[in-house]
Amino acid sequence: MHTLLQRALPALLIGCFALGAHAQDLTGRLANIKARNTIVLGYRESSLPYSYYDNDQKVVGYSHDIAEQIVKEIQQAINAPTLQVKMIPVNAQNRIALMQNGTIDLECGGTTNNKERAQQVGFSNTISVTETRLLTKANSGIHSFNDLNGKTVAVTAGTTSERFLRKYVEEKHANITVISARDHSGSFLNLETGRAQAFFMDSDVLAAERATSGNPAGYVVTGDPQTHEAIACMLPKDDPAMKAIVDRAIAQIEQNGEGEKLYKAWFMSPIPPKGINLDMPMSDTMKAVFAHPNDRPMDD
Repeated sequence: MHTLLQRALPALLIGCFALGAHAQDLTGRLANIKARNTIVLGYRESSLPYSYYDNDQKVVGYSHDIAEQIVKEIQQAINAPTLQVKMIPVNAQNRIALMQNGTIDLECGGTTNNKERAQQVGFSNTISVTETRLLTKANSGIHSFNDLNGKTVAVTAGTTSERFLRKYVEEKHANITVISARDHSGSFLNLETGRAQAFFMDSDVLAAERATSGNPAGYVVTGDPQTHEAIACMLPKDDPAMKAIVDRAIAQIEQNGEGEKLYKAWFMSPIPPKGINLDMPMSDTMKAVFAHPNDRPMDD
């Protein structure tokens, strides 16, 4: 027995030192999260079906469900069983700045990962793939970008769609007036009230605004896709330890069948608050991402 104890003791000591070292070796944002025992999540208030309020002002959505799984993974990785979650609303204009200045630790909304933004913040593995199109009134006569001459187009401020549209107008010398709103619901309101004749944005956002409107049949998503974009969770820049945990959590979700269930629940089933169904089957590009999780932007 004495001999067995002598043999076991070094292994036990090594295990204890390893646990202690693990806690002490936390760096970057993980160390901050551990020290304050709180992780701060940035969320969107009206980015359906990714992150938005239900009728009880509770945050729900496809991206939010993924964020909750990531939090569990971080909680376990940093050994913080009582980790608190603080929620802060963000919008398209301030989300990058709030990540850069440390106000938020993680944002899973409908944020596009592209090369330009990757110079400012970090991004996780892709969680969704979208394309930009137009939402118009069904009787508008607008079917493509070629029909926008002399028209006003709504877009949400601070988005890649706004950047693309303003660049398009400048480079093509197009006779298009661009008006921006703080959020997607504001952009749709510009279309609904006639201030704009089209709303340019990610097709899933457009489908959601159409479906939740008072007259879905009065609107149509139209036009050839102008861009394809990778949607990802936003992270602190140059923080490989945190990124590794987040990417691992997303890869597990996408490859163990949970991701497909989440997609069906939010994109192909009735969702709160009105029980609308976006009816958007998973694209081949999205299926490829699930089969081989990666963090590559689509503007490579």
